[in-house]
Amino acid sequence: MKEIIKAIEKAAKRIKKAIEFSDTGYSEHTNKTGDVQLKLDIASDLIIEEEFKKVASIKTIISEEKEEATLLHESGRYIVGYDPLDGSSLIDVNLSVGSIFGIYEQGINGSDLLGAIYIVYGPRTEMVVALEGVTLYRLDESGEFIKVKDIKLNQKGKINATGATQKGWAAYHKKLVDAIFADGYRLRYSGGMVPDLHQILLKGGGLFSYPSTSDAPKGKLRLVFEVFPFAFVFEKAGGRAIDGKKNLLSLQPQHPHDTSPCFFGSNEEIGRVLDEYARE
Repeated sequence: MKEIIKAIEKAAKRIKKAIEFSDTGYSEHTNKTGDVQLKLDIASDLIIEEEFKKVASIKTIISEEKEEATLLHESGRYIVGYDPLDGSSLIDVNLSVGSIFGIYEQGINGSDLLGAIYIVYGPRTEMVVALEGVTLYRLDESGEFIKVKDIKLNQKGKINATGATQKGWAAYHKKLVDAIFADGYRLRYSGGMVPDLHQILLKGGGLFSYPSTSDAPKGKLRLVFEVFPFAFVFEKAGGRAIDGKKNLLSLQPQHPHDTSPCFFGSNEEIGRVLDEYARE
């Protein structure tokens, strides 16, 4: 596991430089889900694959940018699912973006997840590692990731990050969101999963939601690359992660690119989601 974390650190430093200095335009390619890939999406994916090829314990990698899994080392133990550059469409307006990694063993179900790591490329480059607990690291002047603190969520937060197009929301979801705002929660939503969830974690709690909608009944965020890793982080930080009714880590994707509605937050906010969704 330590070798994988070190490989992610090396990849993050390279991706940070690519974000700062490389071409931010679109390529002529699309990924599995039909999104037009930025040149930085492709570059970030290649960087991560190059670093993971050096780690003998990684058997297979599954990238959000590729349709099929890639075998690296037949005798390896781990499967790593990752989103090389989450929120990459925000780069042209200079907002924070990130990379997400889930480290699995045996399969790619939520129950197979052993650890989760994400990187935030913002004013400062930060890494969050979730194993038994959740720890924040920051890239310092010497080019090393230094521990800043352990992360633990409060029982209740103050932030409401509510995603998906509102016209596609179900009536009960709109009722939930309106009630949370009526209780004084602050809207904080950039459209990037990594920076929005990172803010909730570091501010002590709140709710991030990306529900089922009329045009995307199974949600939009991908289980293996995005949803499972963040569900693991939130649970290890003392919060919860659900699809509206069930624990996200109990889900079993049929394909690496399967999606799910998702809610991440501190205990009180997730309790409110469960109560409202039980009535639908």
